[in-house]
Amino acid sequence: MPIINSQVKPFNATAFHNGKFVPVTEESLKGKWSVVAFYPADFTFVCPTELEDLADHYAEFQKLGVEVYGVSTDSHFAHKAWHDTSPAIGKITYPLIGDPTHILSRNFDVLIDEEGMAYRGTFLIDPEGKVKVAEIHDNGIGRDASELMRKVKAALYVAAHPGEVCPAKWKEGEATLTPSLDLIGKI
Repeated sequence: MPIINSQVKPFNATAFHNGKFVPVTEESLKGKWSVVAFYPADFTFVCPTELEDLADHYAEFQKLGVEVYGVSTDSHFAHKAWHDTSPAIGKITYPLIGDPTHILSRNFDVLIDEEGMAYRGTFLIDPEGKVKVAEIHDNGIGRDASELMRKVKAALYVAAHPGEVCPAKWKEGEATLTPSLDLIGKI
């Protein structure tokens, strides 16, 4: 079954968030928009650059009503140790979820079984708990939070404006499209 528009499957995990260990479940993702960003492992190389980029954009995500969650197959204890020792990870104020049982990584189909790590998967989840954006990268390819922000804004716009769609390269404030018989063959 395709992951787009699928309901987030049940899970029970612990996150390191603002100096504390906090529980996170599928219910934590409901009632607001959420970005779930999987990464391979703590104490690696591309991962801190991506997570720091998300941290640099976190206030903007928050202004839009979007919570960000970082997830790896490491434990929440490893997340705390990494946060305490890495300047880049020390900037993070969004939850870092531990997935040592691989339940979340399997639920989102990003687990690399033979390595016990996740691919770089990014998922945007609506307030009802449905996946609206899914993107999975090979682990050598880093992501860009600015591009994710554009997709988040497009998803929020489409949700608030039924019947309209956002074309390629759409940015906030630009024209959208309203699919109709009159538009066919005119683009």
